[in-house]
Amino acid sequence: MYENWNDPKIVLNHLACYFFIFCFSLFFWSESLNFFLSTQVCLFLILVFGVSHGAIDHIKGKRLLKNYKIKNILFFYVIYILISLLILILWILIPTTTLSIFLLVAAYHFGKEDSEIMEPKKNRILNFILFIKGSLIILAPLFYKFNETMLLFKVLNFNIDLFDYNNLIEIFFYSSLLINIYFLVEDLEFNYEFIAFDLLSINLLFYFLSPLTAFTLYFCFIHSLRHTISLSNDLHKNNLKKGFKKFFSKAIPLTIITAFIFLISVYILNIYYTFNDSILKVIFIGLASLTFPHILLEYLLEKHEKKS
Repeated sequence: MYENWNDPKIVLNHLACYFFIFCFSLFFWSESLNFFLSTQVCLFLILVFGVSHGAIDHIKGKRLLKNYKIKNILFFYVIYILISLLILILWILIPTTTLSIFLLVAAYHFGKEDSEIMEPKKNRILNFILFIKGSLIILAPLFYKFNETMLLFKVLNFNIDLFDYNNLIEIFFYSSLLINIYFLVEDLEFNYEFIAFDLLSINLLFYFLSPLTAFTLYFCFIHSLRHTISLSNDLHKNNLKKGFKKFFSKAIPLTIITAFIFLISVYILNIYYTFNDSILKVIFIGLASLTFPHILLEYLLEKHEKKS
């Protein structure tokens, strides 16, 4: 049967299947992959495939400024950078609180953006459902690799011992699984395979791989790739291939600038910390500083589109 490969749903459904096959293969070579995907390789993947999906925020920024009748794009860049710097300062001053808020915000962000293709039915508790669904990404490493995850949190200056909250973590983890199954049951016409592959892939990743490796593969090849395809479709509705070309040409400049800033930050932090710890701090604190303005931009655009 002919399939329209310009349809992002079809493309993403196939990619979800291929990624599940890859995750299933971890039964046989997870130790080798953990060894190969060192902290340095994870940083490389995130800089090349991860941060690029937010590298056309300046285009969305122009749309947002147009809505507010502001012509100078410099206004957008200044606000975006100031929010990023504010997150960095807060992480230095109150790291535990900042990381906690970041994880909560990231859970909703992952749940919302990863579910857009499913076109979930609107209801009063949809945002809460999306938050619980996305929290699987935060809870899975704690559920499967608690000690390793806590060591990672320690590097990020998180000072709460979550051992006493193990039962609560398990409850929320199983709740997140049930919410994912809810999506599976809600729409059996198209989305069931996609959602099932998603759910199984994420659990296999965090079960077999270290928290950093699993997160890197999820962030680059589920979250970022999915958002990239959606953005490419927005850039060229009738030809996804041309949309990809447009996306990459527009995303390359800011991706390179972001990568340069991250690498300079690793170099500076390496004076005070070990090389691996410096990379971990740059990955997660850097992503946090970019995520907050990115999510705020998405929220403001969506809010304005609803009004219009």
